[in-house]
Order: sequence, then structure tokens, then C-alpha cells
Amino acid sequence: SIAEVKVLDVQKRRIPNKHYVYIIKVTWSNGATEVIYRRYSKFFDLQMQMLDKFPMEGGQKDPKQRIIPFLPGKILFRRSHIRDVAVKRLIPIDEYCKALIQLPPYISQCEEVLQFFETWPDDLTPPKE
Repeated sequence: SIAEVKVLDVQKRRIPNKHYVYIIKVTWSNGATEVIYRRYSKFFDLQMQMLDKFPMEGGQKDPKQRIIPFLPGKILFRRSHIRDVAVKRLIPIDEYCKALIQLPPYISQCEEVLQFFETWPDDLTPPKE
């Protein structure tokens, strides 16, 4: 299982097109630590999967029962503000990750969450500028 998650920074990527990734340090319960890189859109995909899989915990029947954290919303912005937006989201994304792994094990250790925080092939060979 995941012991700790810390969002360290944002990084600009130019391949395949300009975008930002969050640099996330993941510590597993066996002591292993890895650094992974995720775009905001991947958090959004994870959030949609969680709300589909756990409608009660997502507050769909009763908002007071919601335990799945809210993801900072999508923001529409002009080109020059992209870095600002990525940086502004850094703390909310960090809080989101921390809240996610503190949920009951049937959620925090579900396949979708574990796969999201696992090392993906791209994480091992980040594109060179």
C-alpha cells in the first residue's frame, strides 16, 4: 500500500506538446520511494473513475456522506498563465493526494489508486528537453 505521497513541484514538458506535469514522490509501505510525473488531466481521469466506482463515498446520494476529496477544478486560462495555474494547483493537488491515501483501505488501496501512483514507463525515462 501507499505510505506517503508528496507533490514536490511542477515541470514544463514540450513533448509531445507543451504541458506541465506534477512531480510526485511516492513512498510505499515497504519503504520504497519513487518519483512519478502526472498531468492534471490524469488526476481528473482518476477522480472520474473514483466517483463512478464509489458513488456513495462520492456523495452522489447524500453530499454529507462524501469522503472522496474534491479535485481542484479545471481552470480555463490564457496561454501566458499556464505556469501560474500549475503552480497554484500544487498545494491543492498535494492535499488531494494526501486525502486520497488516508481514505479507508477499500478505496485507498483499490486498483485505480494503486495504478495511478505506480511507476509508469514514462516516469523512468522523462523526456529530455
